[in-house]
Amino acid sequence: MKLPIVCDADGLRHLAAIPDWHKKLMDTAVLTPHPGEMSALTGASVAEIQSNRQEFAGKYAKEWRHVVVLKGAFTIIAAPDGRQTIIPVATSALARAGTGDVLAGLIVGLLAQGVSAYEAAVAGAYIHAQAGLRAADLLGATASVLARDVLASISEILTELR
Repeated sequence: MKLPIVCDADGLRHLAAIPDWHKKLMDTAVLTPHPGEMSALTGASVAEIQSNRQEFAGKYAKEWRHVVVLKGAFTIIAAPDGRQTIIPVATSALARAGTGDVLAGLIVGLLAQGVSAYEAAVAGAYIHAQAGLRAADLLGATASVLARDVLASISEILTELR
């Protein structure tokens, strides 16, 4: 049975140790690296990746034939067919332990509903970013935001988007 997967955090670091790992995943995989994890996967330095995030995301989405969600300020989602979306949000509220798990969960939930890998990644990243902004606004400071605060804001964001 072929099922789509979302790979994040240590899963990405483990993939990096497997020769030709990208050929062993089905084409609908969604990879959600931050620049450090992208560095481990590509061998490029974080500085190189940060200097041209769009180019890196697009190049490796095409080469690996997987959707790449390059997390960070203005998260970039790149598809193997060349499509790219930039989420126009930069907030340190999402630079916290566990917030990447929230993003991965959003994407997995959308995939489970039959949404394509690219659309699930774009929608998940957008909802995630908006929930991060909402959590920071509710708490009054980005430094106070925890992953559970982002998670708690998702239902409000979804209600507003309907």
